[in-house]
Amino acid sequence: VAIRIGRLPDSGLIARRVGEVRRVVCASPALLERLPPILTPDDLSGLPCITFGQISEGQGWAFPAGRGRGPVEIRPRLAVTGAEAAIDSALEGRGFTCVLSYQVAEAVRDGKLRLLLEDFEPPPMPVHVVHPEARLAAAKVRSFVDFAVPRLRARLGQLAGGPESNL
Repeated sequence: VAIRIGRLPDSGLIARRVGEVRRVVCASPALLERLPPILTPDDLSGLPCITFGQISEGQGWAFPAGRGRGPVEIRPRLAVTGAEAAIDSALEGRGFTCVLSYQVAEAVRDGKLRLLLEDFEPPPMPVHVVHPEARLAAAKVRSFVDFAVPRLRARLGQLAGGPESNL
């Protein structure tokens, strides 16, 4: 059993959709107070950003081309190896970061981080629980999936502020 975020390739696996997540840009209120308003993706140019994973200098954060935007070049102030470190640095006011919405949902709800550029976000990504075909799956796999799917749906709804939301 696996949880997959994003579009699923065709396969012999059974997929049960449990919700969706967004790719969001966020920063601490303290950092935002020191800077001019961030109204478009281009406003991030030259500002302190925190990247993680494979993003490095000269690469960018993607914004939907359909809204007149493509990737915005990011020159990171800090590059870390994982989302948790990027979020921790953003919480400390060190810069803007781009993460999945569920990763910062509680910090946003608590007012420790603010979401920016929501009108420019890429489309939400689906979240699925995937497992082998039902006729091939062991009873314990089917039982686990039946147990996990409603709980994941509820949790994604709670993080988003309601069952129909997609934070």
